[in-house]
Formats: sequence, C-alpha cells, structure tokens
Amino acid sequence: MFTVLFALQANAQTGLKKVYNEDINPIEQIDQALVKAKSEGKFVICQVGGNWCPWCLRFADFITNDTTISKVIDENFEYIHVNYNPRKSGGEEKAQQAAALMKRLDNCGRFGYPVFVVLDEEGKVIHIQDSSFLEEGQGYNQEKVLRFFKNWTPKAVGF
Repeated sequence: MFTVLFALQANAQTGLKKVYNEDINPIEQIDQALVKAKSEGKFVICQVGGNWCPWCLRFADFITNDTTISKVIDENFEYIHVNYNPRKSGGEEKAQQAAALMKRLDNCGRFGYPVFVVLDEEGKVIHIQDSSFLEEGQGYNQEKVLRFFKNWTPKAVGF
C-alpha cells in the first residue's frame, strides 16, 4: 500500500518544476528577501513547504502560469519559496534550522503545507494563510488566491 501511495505522489509531481532550494539557510533567505522588499516598499510572502510536497509544487506552478496573480505578486511582494524539511534525516544542523524557521514564522507548520506567511517591512508575521482555503478540486481557485494576495498587499494593510 505504501509503495502505491509513494508512486502516486511521485506521479503527481511529474512535470512540475522543483522550486525550493534545499541548500540554503531559510533564515538567511528570509533576511535577504526582507532587505529587498523594504527597499521596494513591498511585503515578503514565504511559501513554506518543500519539493517533497505535491501541493506546494502545484501552487508554484499555478501562480506562475496565471498572469493576473503573478502581476499582483510582482507588484506587492518579494515572494520566496522557503524550504522546510520536517524529517530529521538531514542531520542536527538541518533540524536546528527547521526549528528556528518554525519559531521565526510563528509555528506556521500547524496549518499544513504549503502555508503562506506574510511578513511586513520589519519582518513581523502579520498573517499566516492556510492553503486549504485556497484549494479547488486538485488545484487552486483563482478568485480565492487573488483575494488572499490583494487583502495582504502593503496598500490594503495600510503601509
């Protein structure tokens, strides 16, 4: 049974681009994004998940291929894919990075993956979005996704 589920999951990822860099420190990635976002008057959105997560890859593909959504993102956010590996197989250093990441992002993993964390210009968590509310069938709903992004732009929040 496990083999069948693994094969189905691997199949679901076929053709989807891996977007998470597993070799960088996620805290440093967030800090760099904050510097860039602050200089451009934007917020940071962290899409937390990993290449192991089919729904994470589906979302990345969805927003890349929807020009209306990608325009809203480009104009308002520094959007980063923050790798989180919940398994302890990466060694002690990776386990410490994962724990530090969850602490930094207000334990966002409690919502499942992907999860979206909106950071203001100072790096404060101002919203955590559970992705299940954006889903439709085996994908995502454009109207719900657009509403999420538009409601958390710097202008909408009053920045």
